[in-house]
Amino acid sequence: MRLPAPPRPTTKNAGLGVAAISYIAIDYLLHVSPAWHSRLMPVLWIFLALAALARVPYYRHWSEEFRSLIPFVASIVFMLAALLYEAISVRSVTAVLGLQWHRNQPPLPDSGQWILLALNEKLPSAIVALLRAPIIGLHHYLMLFIMLAFSVLCDSVKAPGFGLGARYMFTMAIGRLLRAISFASTIFPSPRPWCADGRFRVPAHPHPWLQKYYIPYQSDHIAIRQVIRLDEAYGMFDIGKPVGEYRPNWGAMSFLIDFLRPTASEGPTWYSLLKKAEGGCNDLIYSGHMLVAVLTAMAWTEAYGGYSSALVWLLVAHSAQREVQERHHYSVDCVVAIYVGILLWKMTGFLWSNTVTYSDRRLAKLKKIEGRLIQASKDSNMDKVRELLKQLESSDEESTFSKGRANKYGRWFPFAVIGFALAVVLLAFTLTSDG
Repeated sequence: MRLPAPPRPTTKNAGLGVAAISYIAIDYLLHVSPAWHSRLMPVLWIFLALAALARVPYYRHWSEEFRSLIPFVASIVFMLAALLYEAISVRSVTAVLGLQWHRNQPPLPDSGQWILLALNEKLPSAIVALLRAPIIGLHHYLMLFIMLAFSVLCDSVKAPGFGLGARYMFTMAIGRLLRAISFASTIFPSPRPWCADGRFRVPAHPHPWLQKYYIPYQSDHIAIRQVIRLDEAYGMFDIGKPVGEYRPNWGAMSFLIDFLRPTASEGPTWYSLLKKAEGGCNDLIYSGHMLVAVLTAMAWTEAYGGYSSALVWLLVAHSAQREVQERHHYSVDCVVAIYVGILLWKMTGFLWSNTVTYSDRRLAKLKKIEGRLIQASKDSNMDKVRELLKQLESSDEESTFSKGRANKYGRWFPFAVIGFALAVVLLAFTLTSDG
């Protein structure tokens, strides 16, 4: 017996926004009243889970989810590969210079830091406290997006949810790759000079490659002029014999030794070395946290809109000033992350778009064959007309085929989808538990 469709909500832009605000507010209680946080957060999780499960029998877009499953999985694989490359680069940019360089190198001048410090003197203490408050973090933005994707079950967001998720992760993977290339190209000193000592056990001396190509010319203006003129490394300074490096046996992955610069106390494998990382120090331009925040805001704005999207952008601005104020990043890191995130999101609409519909795709395909169709009609070539119309209907046949497969496995597919999505959620929160 077919279940009746529930009435469509009349306040589309209310429910999800209220849920998002409730989640952020309740999670902030962890800093204000841990006891109330421990009581209310499980209630919210249970409510959201039951609300999603209650909508599963009424969801009518499983065929679209089925078609988007492969791009979604491919985006996950791409994302994991990008994160691995980023993790290697994060350690490398700190390790290659050695701890001594990081101890002695002062932070760069940052006008954003100066402005925020000046505002602390001018603004009321309540506003200053609000700006300093840890209202939202990385895992909050991920949760906001997860809530957005699951809201397809309530028809608050255009299906498929896997399509939206694929676009989000694919865009983030590209952003992570560009970020790793950027901060590895030019290494900035950390706004927190003590960071490297606290997070990494890399050698104190610079890598032998830098002992030849950077250290002799890092500060002396005469040496810099000379190396520019000669355009080659020369022995102007006696830096002594390069200090040797510890080289464990990593087998096929031994090429990573020169990038990661392990020490004897950090474990036998390169993977265990990366697992111990608790964030970077010199992975600055641009901010990875701000990239996640901006992509979440862009997804929320396009998929859901309403006043809640304005609130998400306010939270992005709050996160940006905290990144600068707490000296996790320079101002330029946040500015670049904002416009890179916006531009990347605009470029990946082919995976999911709130504006592209089935009619739009069919019309676009019709426009491609319009000229040939008119010419075939003028020539009274009915065989050609039928051939072109078959091409136009091919997309419908593919859709019907996918829908048939989804219906064939309809008994288990919705539950498999929900289980898989929850597994991805748990994985995301596990990997970001340390911020």
